[in-house]
Amino acid sequence: MIVVAGEALVDMVPVGDDELTPLAPKLGGGPYNVAVALGRLDVPTAFLSRVSNDHFGEQLVKRLHASNVTTGLVQRGPENTTLAVVGLADDGSARYSFYVDGTADRLVEDPGPLPEGTSAVSFGTLSLVLEPGASVYEAVLRRESGRMLTVLDPNIRAGLIADPGAYRERFTSWLPDVGLLKVSVEDARWLAEDGDVIEIARTWISQGPAAVVLTRGGDGLSVITATDRVDVPPVQVDVVDTIGAGDTVQGALIAWLHHHDALSVEKVRALSVNEWADALAYAGAAAAITCSRAGAEPPFASELTAALGG
Repeated sequence: MIVVAGEALVDMVPVGDDELTPLAPKLGGGPYNVAVALGRLDVPTAFLSRVSNDHFGEQLVKRLHASNVTTGLVQRGPENTTLAVVGLADDGSARYSFYVDGTADRLVEDPGPLPEGTSAVSFGTLSLVLEPGASVYEAVLRRESGRMLTVLDPNIRAGLIADPGAYRERFTSWLPDVGLLKVSVEDARWLAEDGDVIEIARTWISQGPAAVVLTRGGDGLSVITATDRVDVPPVQVDVVDTIGAGDTVQGALIAWLHHHDALSVEKVRALSVNEWADALAYAGAAAAITCSRAGAEPPFASELTAALGG
């Protein structure tokens, strides 16, 4: 089983072209999207979070069940659901403003050791920024890194990081406990305060991760390992928006590793160039499907199989 740990929220997404267009609620949150992607790709998945008892929270849990994600690790509370108001650029890329004060996902409690049979745990986005929950997820990361593959996508939301220097130090402190790091090139430059992203990735590998997967937007995907670099081109698609694209890459990568019995640091480190090319192509095709429709709607396994010509 894969455990995905982090926030669930509601994206308020524009539904028109006017400056003050109406907004429609879409269920999301980086870790939540990763869990949905994994469940839809036929991977046994559990979600670890605290979710509101409000209407949005009920819908978030309902969608997890519909996406084959178990909720035994989901805590519930009376606090409101976090809201993210989304603005879309002409190319479909998203920018966010957040309403997070006192919301449910910030108040998650440490569940203790993850269940027996858990082979990987994924972290990322707001849950590693906003206290007191950030310290809880960090404790889970550090405790479980010796037992299973840990996967991290920091998915930077700079507007919510009050002290960038302190966050960068904290990120660096996680690296010895991270088995696989996935990061966008923009986030890599923000974390390293600019520089060549390939050299940045190699520096991070020397500090812990077996591999660093880079999402490069319209330039495709890359992976950097201790010995190799593998690039795959983007999948051509008519982009509706990019909400959840990076999260889909994260989920699909973990799904590929699961389906190929490679969910350990040692097995990730041992992947060949051809295997990485296959994994990145799988993740890129999944993300392209997500980009082809509004909001974070990762594909089901049958859709991805069809897209890959299977």
